[in-house]
Amino acid sequence: MVRLKLLFGGALLAAAILGGLVVLGLQALLPGIGGDKAQVERIVHSYLLENPAILREMMEKLQQQENAEAQKAQDSAQAAVPAALPALTTPFASAWAGNPNGDVTVTVFMDYACGYCRASLPGLAELIAKDPNVRVVYREYPVLGEASVTAARFALAAAQAGKFRAFHDALFASGGPSNATISDAIAKAGLDPAATQKLANSDAIAKEIDANHRLGARLAMNGTPAWVVGKQILYGARDYQALADAVAIARKTK
Repeated sequence: MVRLKLLFGGALLAAAILGGLVVLGLQALLPGIGGDKAQVERIVHSYLLENPAILREMMEKLQQQENAEAQKAQDSAQAAVPAALPALTTPFASAWAGNPNGDVTVTVFMDYACGYCRASLPGLAELIAKDPNVRVVYREYPVLGEASVTAARFALAAAQAGKFRAFHDALFASGGPSNATISDAIAKAGLDPAATQKLANSDAIAKEIDANHRLGARLAMNGTPAWVVGKQILYGARDYQALADAVAIARKTK
């Protein structure tokens, strides 16, 4: 819905620009109307009302251009994966799950304020439970505001304390990051609040978040969740079957 609104807004903007060009053209072709802007605008307005298909054509053209640009970015990102694999598959402290020696690594970029990330968790948990040879690496990728950055800092502090999954699951279960939910997740994970706060403010954690942002940018990750399964990038929410299928492909192409 948001994308449709943006496209429609873009089409309207294009229509406005077209209208401005038409105004200039009419003023040049019809010197008699001179600087009568209101008269010209009425002509343009009437023309667009009589030819509304122009807006649809603009939206279709904008959609095509947007799709082409996105595909080009994703193709470039996919080509960058092999060189990025060491950074992708090396977890920060205990921010991983599954088999540490698994034959396929699933790297997931998440934000604690992301509803699509939350919706993907059951499928990811099912994959870990059903496939004993998968390793999951969690990358903190806060892109939805300062609360997300704070949550990511504390999640990485929990990882350094060896309790990443406990904190991660508790915070996602809370419904969203805030001072209250982060404090509650710290308590549920059995972490020491003062020690965790100190770790969360460390340079090492700030550098990890910055590195994840740079890595995500290289891989055209403009939102969350985003995944790298083996050497394949996936964008957006995924259920168990989609993840299992991606793992199967990764195994075949090793």
